[in-house]
Amino acid sequence: MKKLVPIALLAAIAAPALLVPASATAQSRAELREDRRDIRDAEHDLRRAQWSGDPRRIREERRDLREAHQEYREDLRDRDRRWAENDWRAWRDRNRPLYARGNWGAPFRYYRFSPGARIGTVYYGPRYVIGDPWRYHLPRPAPYQAWVRHYNDVLLVDTRRGAVIRVLPGFYW
Repeated sequence: MKKLVPIALLAAIAAPALLVPASATAQSRAELREDRRDIRDAEHDLRRAQWSGDPRRIREERRDLREAHQEYREDLRDRDRRWAENDWRAWRDRNRPLYARGNWGAPFRYYRFSPGARIGTVYYGPRYVIGDPWRYHLPRPAPYQAWVRHYNDVLLVDTRRGAVIRVLPGFYW
């Protein structure tokens, strides 16, 4: 009995910490569902305004539709940011050998990049692109984007402009 109480106490303390990413994911899913519903409603209201022919109402409904789209994009960005910051860390902690790639280097020096920086094509050449981001629990890159390894960091790069979109420092051990 004496051993059971501390174990139960530890489990009660640890359980909320383990449930945070799942509850955050469920919340973001609900937010996204609500945003999509708002977009559908705004599109419907815009069609009704266009049918009525009132220019003032059409402008208002277009503005509402733009705001609904903007809110949806912001929630998507927030969800991806939360997911990238939480999920891969927990996965990495449970699968350490996957992230231990030994002594890895490149023919160029290490530089700590920040989002918005422009980098040369040598940094995101085929040799450095992570071809299987799902293996590391990274979100799928959008078209013309790639996850790239830069020493122990991982960069999400816009391959058309060479712009760094996101940086995950200390990704590999």
